[in-house]
Amino acid sequence: MRFDNLLKQRESTIRERWLNLTLDTYPADSFAFLKNQKNQFLNPVGNTISRELDVLYQSLVNEVDPKAVTTSLDSILRIRSIQEFSPSQAVSFIILLKSVIREELDSELQTREQFTDLQKFELRIDQLAMQGFDVYSKCRERLFEVRLNELRRTESTIVARLNRNDRQPEHEDDI
Repeated sequence: MRFDNLLKQRESTIRERWLNLTLDTYPADSFAFLKNQKNQFLNPVGNTISRELDVLYQSLVNEVDPKAVTTSLDSILRIRSIQEFSPSQAVSFIILLKSVIREELDSELQTREQFTDLQKFELRIDQLAMQGFDVYSKCRERLFEVRLNELRRTESTIVARLNRNDRQPEHEDDI
């Protein structure tokens, strides 16, 4: 059987395992909530990750609009950029797909052509991970800009208050 057919045949299992491994990068108490709470309003993080992993998987298996890939990466990595993930941890969920594919298809891969196709597929995963680092970096830049702007606003508010206080007379007799 062709490699791409194997990916499509085992798609639901692969995507489910990839989702579980991705959610497993969160603390243990968060995993159960993120996995089991299906209400998108009560669990926007789990819902977003699940939805966007599906798009990313489709982008690797089929030809998908590159903008959709960037949007999906941005949706996931925007969340992970404000959480306590290092850059490598934030993007590691992409690389986890490699182990899922190998474990899931190991017994099915028998021909040289299938192994060649696996290598090509893993290269696409690596390219997606590199794209993920770029997206993560931009998310962190935006986060730092927001924080810097907030500090500037706070500073200007404090300076304005101090200036008003300096203009007020110290004693009522000075009025």
